Amino acid sequence: MRRRVVITGLGAVTPIGNDVGSAWEALLAGTSGGAPITHFDATNFKVKFACELKGFDVTQYMDRKEAKRSDLYTQYAMAASVQAMADAGLASGGYDPNATGVVIGSGIGGINTFEEQHSNLVSVGPNRISPFFVPMFIGDIAAGVVSMRFGAKGPNYATQSACATSGHAIGDAFRMIQYGDADVMIAGGSEAAVCQMAIGGFANMQALSERNDSPETASRPFDATRDGFVLGEGAGVVVLETLEHAQARGARIYAELVGYGATGDAYHLTGQPADHEGLQRAMRRALQDGGLAPSDIQYVNAHGTSTPLNDPNEIHAIKTVFGKDATALNVSSTKSATGHMLGAAGGVELIFTTLAMQHSIIPPTINLHSPDPECDLDCTALTPVKREVRAAISNSSGFGGHNVSIAVTRFSA
Repeated sequence: MRRRVVITGLGAVTPIGNDVGSAWEALLAGTSGGAPITHFDATNFKVKFACELKGFDVTQYMDRKEAKRSDLYTQYAMAASVQAMADAGLASGGYDPNATGVVIGSGIGGINTFEEQHSNLVSVGPNRISPFFVPMFIGDIAAGVVSMRFGAKGPNYATQSACATSGHAIGDAFRMIQYGDADVMIAGGSEAAVCQMAIGGFANMQALSERNDSPETASRPFDATRDGFVLGEGAGVVVLETLEHAQARGARIYAELVGYGATGDAYHLTGQPADHEGLQRAMRRALQDGGLAPSDIQYVNAHGTSTPLNDPNEIHAIKTVFGKDATALNVSSTKSATGHMLGAAGGVELIFTTLAMQHSIIPPTINLHSPDPECDLDCTALTPVKREVRAAISNSSGFGGHNVSIAVTRFSA
């Protein structure tokens, strides 16, 4: 029999708040993380804005020497993990290290480090490449560093599936606990891709919004005037435990994670089939895995990127899966506030989904003033909605055709 898995800790650093509480408050207040880029001089770039972290202080989580040898994505992952473990009441122990694991992924990894060290190579020569370049750059190092911080000697690795990365990380961690590979898992994703190569590359493939005159309104999922996503950064990490382990130590339980669906489109490098058939199957798998019917779900936290293709495709997929029950759903895209955090998106969005359930409040899709007629479900435009949420799903999709859907329910003993 598969073991029950609960969420006991939440940690996040986001463009709208550097901890879960402030990010949630800002989300409900309709705050946008969009602003002119400060990480580099974007004067000559087509896109000059992003959703950056603001006022992040890494020394709250790592000493200066360790931080200097860590890419930003690792710093963000450590911050979110330390927050999540403290929130779970596990910062000082209370777990078996051999039965505690870490799965933290990143869509791009240490791209800032790569840029910096490549500049050293070109301008000075190979002898100026840092000896820390490889461990700073590689996409698994955040998971390794977090495991060292907490002495977690159970399963340890990174997922990398573009914008589905942290969805896969949390889903895989869920499975490991269900089947007895671990009792506690630290899982999620981190991204720090607001840099010249990423902004330039995404802009040249016409994936980004170009609303340089209004960055705070540029991320507008499901809106008829949307013109692309806004690049975000940060990290989202959850602590998962067996129900038995959590109850034995008297832990606060936010929600129960009950279903995980992961599929592939096998269709296109960056696009989706018009019916988003792969995401349909992911949602159906998550519902089936959790023993849920479509009528059991009140809220869908959509992938909702604010791109011309994704949003109607995803709404069509939701309508197909939920049928007559689709019109009773609240759907929202919290990327409207945070921007698209790539490999960190799924972790942050599961946290927001969990808080929606805990507080009985559906977070809004901000900037949704002119709904696209093809996005004809209740997309929770502009303001939060008070509603009891007993069960919800969070969707993620990524370049390469990766789809993840995670189902959570209100905990009941």
